[in-house]
Amino acid sequence: MMKQSKFSDVKVVEIVRESRSEGVAATARKHKISEQTLYLWRRKYGGMEATQVVELKRLSQENSRLKKLLAERDLTIEVMQE
Repeated sequence: MMKQSKFSDVKVVEIVRESRSEGVAATARKHKISEQTLYLWRRKYGGMEATQVVELKRLSQENSRLKKLLAERDLTIEVMQE
């Protein structure tokens, strides 16, 4: 299981945006994160706005929920066919 970030997705987008103007090293020191973490965030959230990140998270959660429902339905159908 991945470690939970102490920053929300919206905050990460703000930090990424800040790193573009202030530089990676300075921004990483300011927020007490590694430069590697900041580069990973830049790759993941680079061109996104905060609202897009929120929507992406919502869609991801909905997708997970729908996959679970589909798996349950498939299992029910399989049991009924036996």
